Amino acid sequence: MRVLVIMPTFNESGNIIKSVEQLFTYNPTVDLLIVDDNSPDGTGEMADQLAKSNSQISVLHRKEKDGLGAAYLAGFEIGIAKKYEFLVEMDADGSHRAEDLPKLLAKCAESDLVIGSRYVSGGLTLNWPLHRKLLSRGGNLYARIMLGSKLNDMTAGFRAFRTSFLQKLDLTGINAKGYSFQIEMAYRTVLAGGRVTEVPITFVEREIGNSKMSKSIVTEALLLITRFGFRRIVGKTS
Repeated sequence: MRVLVIMPTFNESGNIIKSVEQLFTYNPTVDLLIVDDNSPDGTGEMADQLAKSNSQISVLHRKEKDGLGAAYLAGFEIGIAKKYEFLVEMDADGSHRAEDLPKLLAKCAESDLVIGSRYVSGGLTLNWPLHRKLLSRGGNLYARIMLGSKLNDMTAGFRAFRTSFLQKLDLTGINAKGYSFQIEMAYRTVLAGGRVTEVPITFVEREIGNSKMSKSIVTEALLLITRFGFRRIVGKTS
């Protein structure tokens, strides 16, 4: 099973080395693509050094910070071109534990999308303040209601896609920039008849650096869910 882990970075110089070391400690056979959005803190240069020392690592340098969604789409394009069987989304800040990745990969043979879920039995979220927990839980509840979804964690960013299934989706029509990208991809997968599996993971809040979450990202997600939700409702009643 050929697996490419895609790891977007922006100002992750304090985390990237440890995250990469952990990835290969628990998953020695995967390949890694680091997608750096021209980090001013030198993350891109650190990624290049890691690539020089490990042939399983490659780096894509993008000109500017253009959002999580665009970074992953660029990574998907490379993974599809290089004929990887599965493409994994994984944060570079250590919040997605490398020791949980084998659980996702174990379900890939029977799934088109495997989500590392915080909100199924056995899933945990550590070191989050109350407002982040409420925001995440509330966002997922709103998505479930508006989109008629049975998924427990549509906003989760730790996931694995079957490449052949991704090729069937119209990725050119995806414009979501922030975490709404995860919601849109999960929703499109379900609409396209994809087999989706959720496995429990432990999400650990970053220890170094600042969260990329912002009011604009939250607003984008809410607007996207609302737009898709109304389309679904209108479609059912028309």
